[in-house]
Amino acid sequence: MESSATTTSMLISLLIISCSLSGCGGIGPGSPNANLTSDQTTVNAGESVNFDARASTTPDPTIIDEFRWNFGDGEIKTTKQGVISHTFQASGTFEVTVEVFNDEGTSDAASISIFVNALPEIILNLPDFVKTGQEARLDASESFDPEGGGIQVTWDYDVNTDSDGDSDPLNDADAIGLITKLTTTEARNVTGAVTVTDDTGASNTTSWTLRVISRSFRVVWEEAYVDYDWSGYLDQGATHEIQFQPGDGARLIEFRATLSLSRDILPITWPEDNFTLEVDLPSSGWSYSVITNQDNITENSSATIERNEMNPLPESGYTIYSDSKEAVIENLLSDPDGRFGQGTWAFEITALECDPDTPIDGVDPDQGNDWTLEANFLVLILRVSEISV
Repeated sequence: MESSATTTSMLISLLIISCSLSGCGGIGPGSPNANLTSDQTTVNAGESVNFDARASTTPDPTIIDEFRWNFGDGEIKTTKQGVISHTFQASGTFEVTVEVFNDEGTSDAASISIFVNALPEIILNLPDFVKTGQEARLDASESFDPEGGGIQVTWDYDVNTDSDGDSDPLNDADAIGLITKLTTTEARNVTGAVTVTDDTGASNTTSWTLRVISRSFRVVWEEAYVDYDWSGYLDQGATHEIQFQPGDGARLIEFRATLSLSRDILPITWPEDNFTLEVDLPSSGWSYSVITNQDNITENSSATIERNEMNPLPESGYTIYSDSKEAVIENLLSDPDGRFGQGTWAFEITALECDPDTPIDGVDPDQGNDWTLEANFLVLILRVSEISV
């Protein structure tokens, strides 16, 4: 019996020596030692953190073959590599843990704390719509930092326009402040953005759309008569020119111009003199001239030029929609079908002949004449008034 026990003891000793030299399954050499670092420990919500557990160790001859990650926000992952990136969407302090396993199945864990700063909350108030030329009040004063810090508000008035010229229309700072005011002269939907930044540099951006509608105007063409008159004296062969703009801000419909010569009192100065009256409208490509005549010896010698239906009668008393009153007026007055007579009118009066020209004792009894020109216009004056809604 003693011999058998001695033999068994020797076999066990040999087995232990053999296992220590070559390694045996089921009898592990030791547990891993976990090590965890991160590239940053404070981030803003929505930002990523890179984690590194490659410095973890395990006793030879075992190897680390698995990393189990718990990010503290409900997400768990398993990798074969010791590096990983994770994005924290929610704010708060999170305990991130990595458990390192070796091929013997033993493990060790390491942890690190990450603080995630909450993004500012944006509360935006703006009108449903404004009219062109009307001031819109954009209000972000109720926005706040959940951690209680101060905030700064930056406004981009139009995300489709690069107002600062840096080739990026999405980063313009057109205004800074909790409240701003915007005026748009064109009817359209304006899409802008507002960015709220807290005192740690965390920012939140949201877009907004402001509906800009046209204004409504009442259009009335008011009929009016406009009269002009001039007078003077012309020596025979002399010319007098008159320039004016009777259709400025209106549409001309009819006109009549009459040149009258003063009657000579002494019969020796008869017959009546001859003058010409000419009207020229360069912008309309029209001109006309007449010579004075005397139908009755009891009347003054005169000449008349007249023209009717110079432009069509426009519709009146209706509502039109436009970005501005100025745009309505410009559009209606520049109607190509109603521009006749717009611009400068030029009247030219010439003393052709002052009778009689036969000198008496070397003196010409009629060397010139007094004249009077009267011009009468029927015009339509444009009245545009805004309608409040």
